[in-house]
Amino acid sequence: MDEQSSLLALFTSSFLAATLLPGGSEAVLVGVLLTYPELHWQALIWATIGNTLGGMSSYLIGRFLPDEKTLLKKSNGNSRGLEWVRRHGTPILLLSWAPLIGDLLCVAAGWLRTNWLWALFFIAIGKFARYWVIATAMN
Repeated sequence: MDEQSSLLALFTSSFLAATLLPGGSEAVLVGVLLTYPELHWQALIWATIGNTLGGMSSYLIGRFLPDEKTLLKKSNGNSRGLEWVRRHGTPILLLSWAPLIGDLLCVAAGWLRTNWLWALFFIAIGKFARYWVIATAMN
C-alpha cells in the first residue's frame, strides 16, 4: 500500500473504531508508522481527525435519542456514562478514547445537549493524546 492509501485506511479505521461499531485503529496506526516512519505526524493527525469525527457521530446519535429510557436501552442499561457527563461536564470527554465507556460518554454528551464545540475540543484532545502515547511508545 502506498503512503496516501495507508493514511486513508488509517483515517477510515479510526473513524469506524470511534463509532458504535466494534473495531480498533491502534493496529493500523502501528502498521502505518512501522511501514512509513516519516509519516509520524501525518498519521497522528489523520488518526485523530477520523477518531474525533467518529466520536462526534456518537454525539449526534445522542442528540437524536428522544428520552432517557431510549438512551439507557441503547447503552444496555449502563447509566454510568450519563452520570459522569452530568457530574463532570464536557471535560469527561477526554476519556472518549477509553474502551467500553468512551462511546457511552459521547452519546450521553449529545443526549444532554452539551456544547458541541467543547465536546469536539475535549474529544479531539483525548483521542490525540492516546494516539500520541502509542506512537511515542513505538520509538
